Amino acid sequence: MEQIKEFADRYLTQIQFIGPMDIVEIILISLMVYYLLVFIRNTRAWQLLKGVFVILVFLVIAEILQMDTILWIARTAFQFATIALIVVLQPELRKALEQLGQKNLIRSVIPFESSKPEEGLFSDRTIREIVKGCVEMSRAKTGALIVVRQLDSLAEYERTGIAVDGIVTSQLLINIFEKNTPLHDGAVIVQGNRVTYATCYLPLSDNMRLSKDLGTRHRAGVGISEVTDSMTVIVSEENGKISVAYEGTLSRGLTAEELEEKLRSIQKKPTDEKAHKRWKGWFHNEK
Repeated sequence: MEQIKEFADRYLTQIQFIGPMDIVEIILISLMVYYLLVFIRNTRAWQLLKGVFVILVFLVIAEILQMDTILWIARTAFQFATIALIVVLQPELRKALEQLGQKNLIRSVIPFESSKPEEGLFSDRTIREIVKGCVEMSRAKTGALIVVRQLDSLAEYERTGIAVDGIVTSQLLINIFEKNTPLHDGAVIVQGNRVTYATCYLPLSDNMRLSKDLGTRHRAGVGISEVTDSMTVIVSEENGKISVAYEGTLSRGLTAEELEEKLRSIQKKPTDEKAHKRWKGWFHNEK
């Protein structure tokens, strides 16, 4: 009873000093912790977090049993634990910062950020040529990876490829991805109505929920859709199936009509930032 009374005297009496800003601060911290846990839940850091929890339970037991040597080792190791966590979680931290940079809040605070495609939206002809090329490659079981750029810059990935700058046609796409040709390995980037780069290397997704039978091509398609707002069209070399990756979600086994519908859905996406916000709400409601 004495311990309970001491706890009440020490902490509960502080409640009367909590002001409106303290409540706002508590809410903001709670939201930050919640979204941090949601983000960690879908990464490899979740397994690491469970391991840290096991260690903490062990240290609590060691404290109760007064295992001084173990506690001294833990205190010494803790000095290097922060640096070790940063090194181990470097991919997850980078991904979190990339996702934060994609938020419209950053674009509104930094209006001079250049994120509009120079060519504007692609035409109906471009959609038909992409669909036609993918259908032909699907029949021949020719692997393909086509990234359709939207607002976000792909300069980081364009630097890994070779400049093409050609009008989008089914023949050009088929020729690029034809086996044993110089440009067939990697992804092509479509901006507006032109194929701008080929043989580009894309980031691989580490989403543990993806099917284990997916290869590097599909994981690269999902990976670029997780860190940018681009849409990626994938043709499987193994079974010829057409898939689309968008916003980290993979739609597999699409028909020509379904692929055309997917491309038309982002064709409506405006390049104006304010209009884009209204479009995004409409797009998700339509889905």
